[in-house]
Amino acid sequence: MTAHRLDTAQLRVLGCLIEKQRTTPDQYPLSLNGLRLACNQATSREPVMDLDEAEVRAAVQRLGQLGFARLASGPGSRAAKYRHLFDEALSLDPAETAVLAVLMLRGAQTAAELKTRTERLGDVGDPHAVLATLEERELVALLPRRPGQREERWTHLLGAGEPTVAEGEPSDLEARLARIEARLAALEERF
Repeated sequence: MTAHRLDTAQLRVLGCLIEKQRTTPDQYPLSLNGLRLACNQATSREPVMDLDEAEVRAAVQRLGQLGFARLASGPGSRAAKYRHLFDEALSLDPAETAVLAVLMLRGAQTAAELKTRTERLGDVGDPHAVLATLEERELVALLPRRPGQREERWTHLLGAGEPTVAEGEPSDLEARLARIEARLAALEERF
């Protein structure tokens, strides 16, 4: 996975395909217009985006090239429809896929937030166990706790760049160093 980082539009499209497969299976696979509407919805999205049809088409085509999505409509269909292959491509179980989808759609979150927000996508069970498995596979990372926050947040590592931090938060270098130190401590504990 590390060889193929996804841009913001690709992450949103992939997250929406996963979400809609689980929450509205009667409307899945999604048409290009349905996918655009899902990407641009104002609820359960952070940040809210305004992707046009060409951007969504380009994103889903790139996901197809990476083996994460494919055209799912037949030659006689009136509209092209798309489905994701993300879980198959990375050998993810349903809980792991749900957690990654919510991280793609809503950004960094605590384990408790992930537990609550993944309920619509299926039973995740213990989010800490799911996150530990994803962390071992280098698909998620624990971000350092920011001033004023009670809990640390998790982020996915599927994006084109390192996870970003807002003004007043630790610099990218400090955040990367903290993630490396946390991974090293976990490895030391295991051995």
